[in-house]
Amino acid sequence: MAVNFKWDYKPYPAAAKYPNLFKPIKIGNLIIPNRIKYAATEDNLNTHDGYVTDADVAYMRERAKGVVGGICTIQGVYMDEKREGQGYVGQAAAWHDKFIPGLKKLADAIHDEKAIANYQLMHCGRVGGVDIPYCAGPSAIPQRLKVFKPVREMSLQDIKQCIKEHADAARRGIEAGYDMMEISGIVGYLVSNFLSKYTNRRTDEYGGDIYGRCKFMTDIIKAVRKEIGKDVPLIIRLCAEELLNDVGGNTPEESMITYKMAEEAGVDCISVTQGWQESSVPVISRDIPQGTWLYNAKRAKQTVKVPISMAYRLFLPELPDKAIADGTMDIWEMCRPMIADPLMPKKILEGHPEDVRPCVACNLCLARLFRDAPMTCYVNPVCAHESDPKWQITPAVQKNKVMIVGGGPAGLECAYSSALRGHEVHVYEKNTTLGGQISYASKAPFGDIELYGIINFLKAQCDKAKVNIHLGTTVTPKTIEDEMPDTLVIATGAVFTPPAAGSSKGVNIVSAPDVLTGKVKTGERVMIFGGKKPGISVALYLAEQGKKISIVCKERNLGKDVNPSLIWRYVQKLAQKKVTVYKESQIEEVNETSVVVKALYDTRISVPADTIVFAERESFKELMSTAKELGIEAHLIGDALVPRSLSHALHDGYRTGIRI
Repeated sequence: MAVNFKWDYKPYPAAAKYPNLFKPIKIGNLIIPNRIKYAATEDNLNTHDGYVTDADVAYMRERAKGVVGGICTIQGVYMDEKREGQGYVGQAAAWHDKFIPGLKKLADAIHDEKAIANYQLMHCGRVGGVDIPYCAGPSAIPQRLKVFKPVREMSLQDIKQCIKEHADAARRGIEAGYDMMEISGIVGYLVSNFLSKYTNRRTDEYGGDIYGRCKFMTDIIKAVRKEIGKDVPLIIRLCAEELLNDVGGNTPEESMITYKMAEEAGVDCISVTQGWQESSVPVISRDIPQGTWLYNAKRAKQTVKVPISMAYRLFLPELPDKAIADGTMDIWEMCRPMIADPLMPKKILEGHPEDVRPCVACNLCLARLFRDAPMTCYVNPVCAHESDPKWQITPAVQKNKVMIVGGGPAGLECAYSSALRGHEVHVYEKNTTLGGQISYASKAPFGDIELYGIINFLKAQCDKAKVNIHLGTTVTPKTIEDEMPDTLVIATGAVFTPPAAGSSKGVNIVSAPDVLTGKVKTGERVMIFGGKKPGISVALYLAEQGKKISIVCKERNLGKDVNPSLIWRYVQKLAQKKVTVYKESQIEEVNETSVVVKALYDTRISVPADTIVFAERESFKELMSTAKELGIEAHLIGDALVPRSLSHALHDGYRTGIRI
C-alpha cells in the first residue's frame, strides 16, 4: 500500500535535530511518514447514546493537524447494544451501521489534515457499564475501586458474541474510511481482564494458564483480521507490566507471552503500556521521572519483531528520538501532551519548542472523565472548546491600554491573550522574577519543578505578543492614576499572612513562600497550618530534608484544591515521610516549645514544634476601588479573587483576556 499523503520534512528545523522522529516507518503494508502517534483518549464530547458531535470532530481535527502526517487515533468505540462495553458517558458507539456517518466525519477530519486515521475498538470490561447497573468480565472479581460497577461473569455465549461485535465494529470502521485498526487491551479494559490472572479465574478454554487467558485476545485479533483484510494494519495496546503484584496480577514474563501470542495471531504493531487503573503503583503522575518506563519498551522489542510504540511520561522529544535511535522503540505515542497542546509535534517540527504549552501531568483530564464530565485540560483553556467561537482569540473591536498587576499564571495568560487581540498590554510584577505562586510550588519535590514550564511558556508568548513587562514594580493607586489604563486587571495572587509575625514564645512563625524560596530557615520540628496544595508542598519539601513534620488542616480531608486523581499520591508520599496530619483541626495555643492543636471532638493535643509554617491563602482585593473611582474597566482574576489552583488561574486569565 502506498503512503496516504506525501510529506517532506527536510525544510523544517526539527528534521535534523530529531531525525528519528521524522522518518517513515512501515506498519503492515502501510508506510507512515513519521514516528508520531496521537494515542486514543476519551473526551466525553459525544452524545450519551453514542453519536459523534461537532465538538468531538473539532477536537480530533486539531490533534490530526498536530501529528504532521503521523497517526491520529480516535477515542475507542464501544461495540455492544447492551452498553456493557461503554466506560464513558460521551463515548462514541459502533454497534450499528447508523453510527458510520458520524465515525466517517472523524476520519475525514483526520484526512483533511493529511494524517493517518486510526480506529480503536474498546470494550471497557470491569471499567465499563457506565450507564447500567453492572459491568462484564471473565470472572466476577470484586471491584477494588468502588466507583466502578459490580462485575457480571460472561458466559461462553457472551464471549462469542463479544468477539463478533469486535469484528462487526471493525468492518464499520473500514466503511467509515479509517486507514488502521487498533484493539485496546490495557488499564483494566476487557481484553486485559481476560489476560490477567487477577481478574480471570475461569477454568474453561478462556481461562487457566497464560495461554488459555490469551485465547479471548487472539480470537478477537483473528476475527478482526478476517473482517479488515491483510492490507489494513492492525495494532493492539497491551500492558507490559500490570503493576498488580499485591493482588496477584500477571508477572512481566507473562505479559511478554501476551505480546508473543498477539504477534502470532496477526497484529502488525504493539503499543506498550504499564499499570491498571487499579494499580497501587503510580504510573503517569509527575512524580514519575520522564522516561522511567522505557525499559518495558526495550523488553517488548526483544520479545517481538513487529514495531513497538509507547507513551507514558515521554513528554520531551529528546527522549523518544534517542529511544528510537537506540532500538528501544519505534513510534512516539502521546496523549496528555497533545491534550495540553494539540499542535505540540507541529511546533517541534517547525523549530518552536518554546511555543509548546506543557502538560504538567496533573491528570485533570482523567478526573473529568471518571466524573462523567466533558474533558477539560488543567493548562489548556481551549481544550474541548475547539468548535466554539466564543473561546477563540479574535481581534478586538477597540484597542485598549491594559494594565495587568501581577506576573503569575493568571496575569501572564491574560496578558498574551489580550495582546494577541491587538491591545497594548503592560504587566507589573513587584518581584524581580515572573511566576507568582508557581515560583513557590515548583520548589516542592517529586516532579513539581515541571509546573514552572507553564511560566516559561507564557513568558515566551508574552514576548512574542510584545507585552510590556515591568519587573520589580509595585503598583499603587498613584501608579494607576499616572498611567490611566483603559482596563485594569488585578492578578496579584493570594497572600500568606501569618497570624503573628516573627516568633511567639519561642516558636518561629513564617510563611510557606518564604520557606520554599529559602528566604527563611525552619527548625527540625515543624508544624504546617494549611492542608491545601501550599501546605502539602512545603510539608514534602521539608520532609525531604529529614525534618519532623505535622500538618494542621481545617478541612475534613487534605488537598481540597488538588485534583482527585492526584491527591492519593500526595497522601501516600506524606505517609511514607511519616508526616502527621490533624484533620478538622485548629491551632489553639502557641507555647515555648510546643503548639496546642484543637482536634476532633474538642480534644487538645500538645505537639512539639519550633516552627509554624503558615500555608493558608487569602484573597487580595486592593486597587479595585481606585479603578472604580477613575471609571476604569476592572477585573479581578486568579487567586486575587478566590485562592484556587493553577488551572483556575490560567482559565480566568484566558477568558478575561479574550473578552477585554
